Amino acid sequence: MKLFVGLGNPGNRYENTRHNIGFLVIDRLIAHYGASEISKSSFHGKLYKYRRLLFLKPQTFMNRSGESVFPVKNFFKIETEDIVVIHDDIDLPFGTIRFKKGGGNGGHNGLKSIDAAIGTEYVRVRIGVGKPARKSQVADYVLQPFSESERTLLPLVIEHAAAACDALTKYEFEEVRAKFSIKSIEKRL
Repeated sequence: MKLFVGLGNPGNRYENTRHNIGFLVIDRLIAHYGASEISKSSFHGKLYKYRRLLFLKPQTFMNRSGESVFPVKNFFKIETEDIVVIHDDIDLPFGTIRFKKGGGNGGHNGLKSIDAAIGTEYVRVRIGVGKPARKSQVADYVLQPFSESERTLLPLVIEHAAAACDALTKYEFEEVRAKFSIKSIEKRL
């Protein structure tokens, strides 16, 4: 069994913000597979299933994502290396997609929470959202909607990330990383 976790914040206020790009990719995967909701209150998130694939949107708010991942992992007895976390990354320019297995969290509070709950040996799909001019603006920046120019390209970014996640169900990590890592979605057009 493989668990895909899209990071984000619940509620309309955060729906189309940079921080919620993980939710947007999970929504695309749910639609692609026709997954059915199997949520339980103990999961602290919206959970969907298609065959041996699970798709989770934690409803704990970003900084407490581990509180949702941990009970799902335990209930379904999922190995940490079979968990794929999809998240925004301010250290990458908008439209960049990178992959990582294990390692540090880059200061991302959602990843910090997951690391504390289950360890670090899961796969990460890092989606670049760019960064603000000043470090002090990061919190506001990730909670803002995408710019008009970004919104034009956003469907392509989501589609590419979803295709990479689908490939992770069929191929080895290194093969997917080599094929789906991109510096800019615009260069894929």
